[in-house]
Amino acid sequence: MLEKAQGLDADEMFLDLEDAVAPDAKDEARGNVAVALRNGDWGDRTLAVRVNDWSTPWTHRDIVDVVTHAGDRLDCIVLPKVESAHHVAAADLLLTQAEQLAGLPVGRIGLEVQIESARGLLDIDAIAAVSPRNEALVFGPADFMASVNMRTLSVGEQPPGYDVGDAYHYALMRILVTARAHGLQAIDGPYLQVRDTAGFRRSAQRAAALGYDGKWVLHPDQISAGNRVFSPTQEDYDRAEAILEAYDYATSAEGGHRGAVMLGSEMIDEASRKMALVVAAKGRAAGMQRSA
Repeated sequence: MLEKAQGLDADEMFLDLEDAVAPDAKDEARGNVAVALRNGDWGDRTLAVRVNDWSTPWTHRDIVDVVTHAGDRLDCIVLPKVESAHHVAAADLLLTQAEQLAGLPVGRIGLEVQIESARGLLDIDAIAAVSPRNEALVFGPADFMASVNMRTLSVGEQPPGYDVGDAYHYALMRILVTARAHGLQAIDGPYLQVRDTAGFRRSAQRAAALGYDGKWVLHPDQISAGNRVFSPTQEDYDRAEAILEAYDYATSAEGGHRGAVMLGSEMIDEASRKMALVVAAKGRAAGMQRSA
């Protein structure tokens, strides 16, 4: 799996020391992760390691060992099951010590924080604000569903009997609003039925429509679907670039310093420009070009 992952078309790879590793295999897994980080050909992808959460006896060793042996190749630590700002602060302090011991610049390694429980969602503002290392808030659907006693066994799908709306909307929007207020990315969690690409696409489309930056994938079959969903359509990208072009001209001296202008049958103004910047930025990041 570690070898195959190096050739996949994902923006970020995280190597897992938490749920994917049995308790008696944690020590061996740390060594495997460090070797894979150091010797793997990961290109320009963001590289992260998910450590065990603070309720376990493994978090300290996870962070110290990985940073000591491969910290110069590591971009982020994924911290799971965060329920208070203290969890993030503790990881920040430990990372600082590990970076110092490894001779690395303090603060270089970021944190991606998983919100996976009712308690974590309640404390999310403090969690987001507590550390300058924070880069993303990540929704953890499976543990969250268990935390609120959601009556379903299908992670990412609507619970049986919930036939109107989206059962995850409040949690997703709360995470999204907090992330944007603190300048962080918002990332949706995994869809566990890895062979159901259509189901994954439905789940990803809901998050993308809200404004999420991406979604975890668990299987190579989900990657191309995820990349398509979180990139704008060609029509939307062309429209966004046209709005930016028209607005730049309208507000220039040549365009008469106008704050609002018609583009076709639609009035555009500063708010339109901000919305277009979001879509255009996503398209540019995906390597898109205007079709006309």
